[in-house]
Amino acid sequence: MAKIIGMKRFSLADIADVLFYTVSAAFVAFGILRYFRLNVWLCLLFSLLFAAATCVGAGLLLSGSRQKKVKGKREKEDRDALLLHLALEKEERVRAALLSALIADGRSANLKGDVLEEDGVLLIPLFTMEPLSADTVAALLRTYGEERFTLLCNGVSAEAEKLLLRFGKGVQKGDEVYSLFARTGTTPNPLICGHLPRRTLKTSLRRSFSKENARPFFVSGLVLLFMSLFTLFPLYYLIAGCVLVVTAVVVRAVGFAQVT
Repeated sequence: MAKIIGMKRFSLADIADVLFYTVSAAFVAFGILRYFRLNVWLCLLFSLLFAAATCVGAGLLLSGSRQKKVKGKREKEDRDALLLHLALEKEERVRAALLSALIADGRSANLKGDVLEEDGVLLIPLFTMEPLSADTVAALLRTYGEERFTLLCNGVSAEAEKLLLRFGKGVQKGDEVYSLFARTGTTPNPLICGHLPRRTLKTSLRRSFSKENARPFFVSGLVLLFMSLFTLFPLYYLIAGCVLVVTAVVVRAVGFAQVT
């Protein structure tokens, strides 16, 4: 199916959704056509064609949505890795990396002691694991007084940002810093802790079938079994409900006790 609609890495959840939409479309189309007393074979033919069109359409929509999510997730991971690197790296190397990125961006920046300078404005890099507090900003205001400066950091608290705005100082937070490195292609390599372990299939299975998920499986199964009493096509609800209830029992009995 993934090859037919040109998708890569089509997840099991996406396949389940496409199958659900396809089967539902087939049943609905067949029921409507039979209501108008068309020949059974014609109803079957047209319902299958409608189901195939639904399958392709739903697959393309889910594929586009998935690609956007994957791209956004990858950018977030790259951003977090860069900011972690800047928070752990030595200050002089952080300044050198920022200077290289600014020059590559066509900006006239240069080193001035422990900070950078661009068009008479000081650029103060201060990357930390936690958002900068108002006390930290107040200390910078005491140090630099009336000098114009822009703070480069991972993030600032709401109080700290208000304080900077009150005194007319600028701030460039993590997203802007990441954008600078990304568009200029000057991201430091290698990054400190840049290759963090990703969630594997084994980890995902352990999370999905941990004992704590037995209750959601069981409740979902009971709801589907209950819904089978009020639907025109109860077979799907009966089968799915029974599968979920049995899964709940199995997970509760032999599921993973601890999710890593």
